[in-house]
Amino acid sequence: MAAPRSSAIPFAVCCLGVALFSVMDAAMKGLSLSIGLFNALFWRATAGSLLGLALMLLTRQRWPNRAVLRLHLLRGVVVAVMASLFFWAIMRLPLAEAIALSFIAPLIALYLAALLLKERIGRQAVGASLLGLVGVGIILSGRMRGDYDLDALLGAGAVLLSAVLFAWNLILQRQQAQLASPIEVAFFQHIVMLAVFALFAILAQWPPVVPQAPSWALILLAATLAFTSLAALAWAYARAEAQVLIPVEYTAFIWSAIIGRLAFGERLTVTTVAGAALIVAGCLIAARMRPAEPPHVESSVA
Repeated sequence: MAAPRSSAIPFAVCCLGVALFSVMDAAMKGLSLSIGLFNALFWRATAGSLLGLALMLLTRQRWPNRAVLRLHLLRGVVVAVMASLFFWAIMRLPLAEAIALSFIAPLIALYLAALLLKERIGRQAVGASLLGLVGVGIILSGRMRGDYDLDALLGAGAVLLSAVLFAWNLILQRQQAQLASPIEVAFFQHIVMLAVFALFAILAQWPPVVPQAPSWALILLAATLAFTSLAALAWAYARAEAQVLIPVEYTAFIWSAIIGRLAFGERLTVTTVAGAALIVAGCLIAARMRPAEPPHVESSVA
């Protein structure tokens, strides 16, 4: 059924945002493999922070108050760790498989909402969660059949741990979207991530390596895509009901399968498709149960 006319533009912007996130994932995978994970994360955060600062100044965004700053700081730290785990994982897994596993995050968010926001978990949510867990099991079973790939299984574990943090990120995002503009959200997310990576470099005495010229194109591409997709999704969710937009976000699996095949020659397995279908079904069941504010499930990277 077509989206209502009033939601047509936000629907299209959401489609664009999800597609851009998927391309950004591929760019970051290529960067991480070529210059190392830490360097890819640090320089992307640097480029994104500079882009965000320019937009903050050009659009004359107001400076947030102390309470909003604390929320920006908390979410930025959570996203920094979450992104590190996710990109570490996609260096070891096909893009489509990692994205499929990350879809478990909205189901985890149901339980975090109960813990942090004191929301009640109904039987339908429990059933949806079990369906999602079966999907995760099917995807992992594909890794254990025939050849036991320990590195890939570690990658799958990193995605699932990243999904737990992403679920917490979903809870924080609900609060943040009501208090700040899309540009402000994207800027502070990048600047806090940059601060986290810079602090890590100082404490670990592991300074980032300045990439060679060919890598800068991917760094600028990844930063621009990350910033643009964050702002696009925030804009769309502020102007249309989440229940209209949520199904669009699962198209990330399709984009990642196509891009993974074209850019990295990755093969899409039957177990990945079947597991992804069950996880998405569980998420949609949970979303229908709570139509007023179902969780937002963009790519785990942010």
